[in-house]
Amino acid sequence: MAKIRVLIADDHALMREGVRALLRDTVDVAMPGLGGLEATLAIRKEHPQVRILVLTQYDDREYVSRFLKAGVSGYVLKKAAAAELVSGIRAAHRGGLVLDPEIARDVLAEGANAGSDAGEIDPYESLTDREKQVLKLVAEGSSNKEIASTLDISVKTAMAHREHLMDKLGVHNRTELVKFAVRRGVIQL
Repeated sequence: MAKIRVLIADDHALMREGVRALLRDTVDVAMPGLGGLEATLAIRKEHPQVRILVLTQYDDREYVSRFLKAGVSGYVLKKAAAAELVSGIRAAHRGGLVLDPEIARDVLAEGANAGSDAGEIDPYESLTDREKQVLKLVAEGSSNKEIASTLDISVKTAMAHREHLMDKLGVHNRTELVKFAVRRGVIQL
């Protein structure tokens, strides 16, 4: 079997080391100042051929949906057995889609129910990827200057994104924005 190069990105050293030990291979380890979704979007933009397998504790349907829309090759829960992670990496390498069985059921159920809410427009889905990144950073407490630095944009552009997303979501201040982000699962408390 051909060697598969794996990049492990996690903000917890113990998790990185555990996965590294599990895979028993030399890997590059890096986690940008952004969360998993933002890192996924950045990686897909720079290296569209790279296959991304998300290993996370979050099984929230909205969270999963966002990653799938971002183009990940799979979504594995941290509670999975080591063998499931290894087989998931191999399947993603072959071009397959890897989903935890519970998540797959939820995703299929969501797809089946999509027609019932056809008249309702979800304001979150009207946000651009950049606005979703800004929403997450604002909800986590980042200032406009910090957002600009993290996303490598100007402060003025960061402020414009924030204003646009607030208009689209129909919220009027940071507190309402944070409440919306928590309800939607953009951030976890």
